[in-house]
Amino acid sequence: MCGIAGWVSFDRDLTGHQADLDAMTATMACRGPDAEGTWLDRHAVLGHRRLAVIDIEGGSQPMSVRTDDGEVAITYSGEAYNFAELRSELLRRGHRFRTRSDTEVVLHGYLEWGEAVAERLNGMYAFAIWDARADKLVMIRDRMGIKPLYYSNTADGVLFGSEPKAILANPLADRAIDLDGLRALFSFTQPPGGALWCGMREVAPGGLVIVDRAGLRERRYWTLQTREHTDDRKTSVETVRSLLEDIVRRQLVADVPRCTLLSGGLDSSVTTALAAAQLAEHGEQVRSFAVDFVGQTDNFVGDELRGTPDAPYAREVAKHVGSQHQNIMLKHSAMADPEVRRAVITARDSPLTLGDMDASLYLLFKAIREHSTVALSGESADEVFGGYNWFHQPEVQAANTFPWMAVFVTGARAQVSDRFNAEITAALDLPGYIRDQYAGAVAEVERADGETDHERRMRVISYLHLTRFVRMLLDRKDRISMAVGLEVRVPFCDHRLVEYVYNTPWSLKTFDGREKSLLRAASADLLPESVLYRAKAPYPATRDPLYTSVLLQQAKELLATDDPVFDLVDRSWLDGVARQESVTMPIDVRNGIERVLDLSTWLDIYRPQLRLL
Repeated sequence: MCGIAGWVSFDRDLTGHQADLDAMTATMACRGPDAEGTWLDRHAVLGHRRLAVIDIEGGSQPMSVRTDDGEVAITYSGEAYNFAELRSELLRRGHRFRTRSDTEVVLHGYLEWGEAVAERLNGMYAFAIWDARADKLVMIRDRMGIKPLYYSNTADGVLFGSEPKAILANPLADRAIDLDGLRALFSFTQPPGGALWCGMREVAPGGLVIVDRAGLRERRYWTLQTREHTDDRKTSVETVRSLLEDIVRRQLVADVPRCTLLSGGLDSSVTTALAAAQLAEHGEQVRSFAVDFVGQTDNFVGDELRGTPDAPYAREVAKHVGSQHQNIMLKHSAMADPEVRRAVITARDSPLTLGDMDASLYLLFKAIREHSTVALSGESADEVFGGYNWFHQPEVQAANTFPWMAVFVTGARAQVSDRFNAEITAALDLPGYIRDQYAGAVAEVERADGETDHERRMRVISYLHLTRFVRMLLDRKDRISMAVGLEVRVPFCDHRLVEYVYNTPWSLKTFDGREKSLLRAASADLLPESVLYRAKAPYPATRDPLYTSVLLQQAKELLATDDPVFDLVDRSWLDGVARQESVTMPIDVRNGIERVLDLSTWLDIYRPQLRLL
């Protein structure tokens, strides 16, 4: 796992721009703390920061191969989990390798198959290849968009990087944000290809971008397509289990310490159980980690979102599968620390975070990184198998908007997380933007032959989660984990599993009358019954009133200044909240305070060159 950056210019000699490339590459240092490298040619320069996971000694980048017609170079981030099979095939085709790294396999795969190498890869990856034989840049991103990759056109080429900050470090970049950028950010829809910054885009999931002297061209080599599902229940369950076993086995491959994230929910428990069994075959014990808050389990009071605390279930799974388990205990003061907030916002390049849930995730990953370099996560199982409660609510199924908005946002007005003033709110027109985005997303969904209206509706809801909602979670996971140099792998995002379960009829996905029927049946022999039938609980949030008390104090301190955040947000709202004596307040109000503090911090980070259009 790494960070990449680069610059292509057809009208200038870039060999004299080492300092600019170094500045771009340096912004990716957290993503790659182990090594750095650059590669310069006349019209293209590539930068790389490395987190060494496979072939520690031999996998340095950028990597290049000289051919009779010119040099071909790659800067690569991610993991190709099927690199061993591809390497064997390429060896049979006459290729020779100098390293054991998957990067070299991808590079030689491009030499053999060209851009079609993307269709042969299984994994999470984002990479750029400069092909001097044709003076062209090829940028490719994994199917589900697990690894990020952004680019920005210039007058004579393109800038690119794993994160926007790499592009913004180049003197040609414009730190401008317009209303469209803010709409994409605060609408909770994450349209494929969009970005916050003017002129910047991301390579779409399953996307490929080519830049040459003729200009820039985009295409998708993979999209989520409708196919007929003919397997019966027994075969479907067996197929899911077989896929999961193969996926976890592939994703455990690493030359560094590995672990799992174990919350005690079904998804992370399945991943941990499979990993434990497979590592035990080699005489190894899996390590597992969970997050908890001081006093939370002892003082837990259930609500409609979280009915039970995680810690007891995580311990039960750890005992059942024999993992070496550790709870990372966090204090309210650590999560409310302004420096932690700043680190999270810097990692995400965004003023929109999940408040204490992002802070705790950052602190959890930071603690795990002291022991492991690779972690397997249960992320995305809810999107794949239909695990969220709202999947099963008739009123949400019938709502003419994104399902998660029908639950959390009244009338599809995305104001649960922002407190803009009336002028900005009117200019954004988020309800109109959301309606347009929703209509466009629904239009992408192919209907299956003979599909009932209900099955069609549930296919649409699944599609929305797998192409919009999950991308917000994957981006959050990637940015925060890579900020501390931890590689988090997501087995449930393997495209083979996603395709198979997406095309399984909803009636089969819920055959036992509950959520995630297929996953539960496929893992019935792996877990204790208490965990197997535990109700869905989201990522934990702190309930400590001392955390809210610190937020209120920080809000009062902000109100005592002329912070530029008040050019955007409603100062009177924050003032009214800060005057409260009680720290018991609705969660959306607490979230609102967090959002204002986040936005203030973000403006402070980017203020020197930021332009709001």
